[in-house]
Amino acid sequence: MKEFEQEEHCIAGSITVAPQEDGDSDDTGLVILRLRNASTSIFMKPRSYDDPIWELTLTERPDDLVMSVHDIASLAAEYVIASNLCTFLQWKSLEWDRQSGRRAA
Repeated sequence: MKEFEQEEHCIAGSITVAPQEDGDSDDTGLVILRLRNASTSIFMKPRSYDDPIWELTLTERPDDLVMSVHDIASLAAEYVIASNLCTFLQWKSLEWDRQSGRRAA
């Protein structure tokens, strides 16, 4: 996360890495982006254990969201940051996976 933040991405919300371990005490990876322009969050995680491909989950909203033109543009920018972060995390996972030699080419 620090590496992504050091690349000077304009992050309006807050990013949290949730401590989450499987039975073998391996970090399974769960990143939460709390949006500033909506009362929802975006969860990012690998599709499954030992899978370097990441996915995003948008949390459900209990009610309709009415926004100004500026607010919707700001929310769209936050979605772009979420996509960039998820792409970054997937790239890091794929890089680690290649270097580990755990999978046959």
